[in-house]
Amino acid sequence: MKLIKIYIAAILTLFMVNSSVAAESVLNQILSSGVLKAGTTGDFYPFSKRDTATNSYEGYDIDILNELAKDLDVEIEFVATDWKTLVNGIVSEKYYITGSASIKASRMKASGFSDPYTAVVTKAYTTDDKIDRFNGWDSINQADVHVATTLGTSFETQVENWFADAKITKVEAPARGYQEVLVGRADVFVTSNIEGGSLLSKYPNLREIPVEAPRAPVPLAMLLPQADQVWINYVNSWIKIKEARGFFKATADKYGL
Repeated sequence: MKLIKIYIAAILTLFMVNSSVAAESVLNQILSSGVLKAGTTGDFYPFSKRDTATNSYEGYDIDILNELAKDLDVEIEFVATDWKTLVNGIVSEKYYITGSASIKASRMKASGFSDPYTAVVTKAYTTDDKIDRFNGWDSINQADVHVATTLGTSFETQVENWFADAKITKVEAPARGYQEVLVGRADVFVTSNIEGGSLLSKYPNLREIPVEAPRAPVPLAMLLPQADQVWINYVNSWIKIKEARGFFKATADKYGL
């Protein structure tokens, strides 16, 4: 009888702990407030693009986050952020989730991630008047080459590691490295194959630099509060359901991913 009482007490304690954890989860805050706050940069098309005239957003991430809010039966509030403060916004509860971000060890120190649902590789780009100067990754890592990148992005770290001999310019978001190349202040920028493809279609004078192979294959996922396992579990289960029903594939096809 004594052992049974101890066992029941242990179960009740576990139930109360789990109930407390669930109550403290941002999932409960979202459901109570009726609003899902989602951080997005608005500068990474086709994932997220901000229309400055209307302050509205469009893109792959936006469709995914809208769908998540719909399934939660809450409103969506997009919170403007930038790459260098993306993690800080999660930690400070400025927003409860972000759009797609590369999974990096540095980000995992302070933030959690959802399960990945797509992946990218890094490629290099220049303009048509300079394409003849380049024939591989080593041709970029030269003292007379000027590489531009955006602060706080995974590409900033890649540029630092890969092109130590080149001149590097880091621009502050919402400015982007590719803009420095388009106006002639830099020779090369790197970005994902997905954004690169979109930029090639938009700017006819851009060219992809021929390289031995793309670099840095990396999965993309949404940032979430690190210690909030209830919210992480919900989002991961939601991703699995939506993948099984073809939502992620259909959305990727819509944006040519």
